[in-house]
Amino acid sequence: MLIYLVKRLFWMVPVLLGITIISFGVMHLAPGDITTLETSLNPRSGMEAREKLREAYNLDEPLHVQYWLWLKRVAVLDFGQSFSSDNRPVLTKIGERLPVTLAINIASLLVILAVALPVGVISAVRQNSLLDRSLTVIVFLAFAIPGFWLALLLMVLFGVQLGWLPVSGIHGFDYEQLGFWGKLGDLAEHLVLPVVVSAFAGIAAFSRYVRSNMLEVIRQDYVLTARAKGLAERTVIYRHALRNALLPVITLLGLSVPGLIGGSVIFETIFGIPGMGQLFFNAVLMRDYPVVMGILVIGAILTLLGNLLADLAYAWADPRVRRGLASS
Repeated sequence: MLIYLVKRLFWMVPVLLGITIISFGVMHLAPGDITTLETSLNPRSGMEAREKLREAYNLDEPLHVQYWLWLKRVAVLDFGQSFSSDNRPVLTKIGERLPVTLAINIASLLVILAVALPVGVISAVRQNSLLDRSLTVIVFLAFAIPGFWLALLLMVLFGVQLGWLPVSGIHGFDYEQLGFWGKLGDLAEHLVLPVVVSAFAGIAAFSRYVRSNMLEVIRQDYVLTARAKGLAERTVIYRHALRNALLPVITLLGLSVPGLIGGSVIFETIFGIPGMGQLFFNAVLMRDYPVVMGILVIGAILTLLGNLLADLAYAWADPRVRRGLASS
C-alpha cells in the first residue's frame, strides 16, 4: 500500500501540470482582460494607459512566457497578487474562503450518505413495490430539476413566504453578540438551504447506485447462505450485503468531489456565501487571472486527493484490491 501511495502521489504531479496548462490556455481565450475592464471605467484612459497596465501585469508577454512566470512562482507556493483593487495575495484570499466551501461540501457529502444509503437499500429490498416505484419517480424528478432553479424556489418558499430560514450569507448581523450555541444555531440556519441544494442531485445519483449494487449483491450465494443460517434479515442486509454493495460507491464518492466544488460556484453566488465558489465567479468576471488559476489549482489538488482517498478506501474495504496493489 505504501508503494502504491508513493506512485500515486508521484503521478499526481504531471496530471496537475497538465491541468494547469489547459486551464491557463482556456482562461486566456476569453475576450478581454483586466486592463480592458479597468480602462473602460475611466473615460480619460487611453491606449497608452492600457499598455502600461498590460506591462505591469506581464500580459504583454507571449502566453507561454506568462505561464512560465506563473509556474515559477507557484513552485515556491507563491500564487502572486490579485489583479483586483485590494491587490492582496492570492493565497490569503483563498485561505479566507476555502474553509467555508469545504465545510459546506463535507456537510453535503454527509447528507448524501445519510439519505442515499437507506433510500437505495429500501428500494432494492422492496424491489418493484409501490415504495420502490415512488422513490424511483422522486429520484428522476431530482435529476431533472436544475440546481439554481431549486435554490430560487427554496429561497422564495422558506425565506420569503414562510420566513423560516435566511436566504443570504453565513451568519446574521447580531452574530458577534451571540453565545456559542447561538452562533452555532445561526450558522446552521444559514447553511441549511445551501447544503440541501448542494446535496440534492447527489442524493438522487447515489441512491440509484446503491440500489443497483444492492440488487446484484443480494442475489449472491453468500447472502443466500447467511439467510439459510437463520440470521435476521436486518443482519443479512446491513452487515453482509451492504458492505459489498458500497465498494463501487466509495469510488464514486471520490469522483463526486469535482461536481461539489463546481456546484459551489452556483449556490454560493445565489445565496451570497463568501466561499471559494463566489470568489471564483467574481474573479472570472473581473479577469483576475492569478485568483482564477489559484482556485483552479486548489480545486484540482482537492479532486486528485479525493480520488486517491477513494482508491485507498476501496482497498481498505476489499482485501482482494489490497492484494492486487501489493503485487503491483
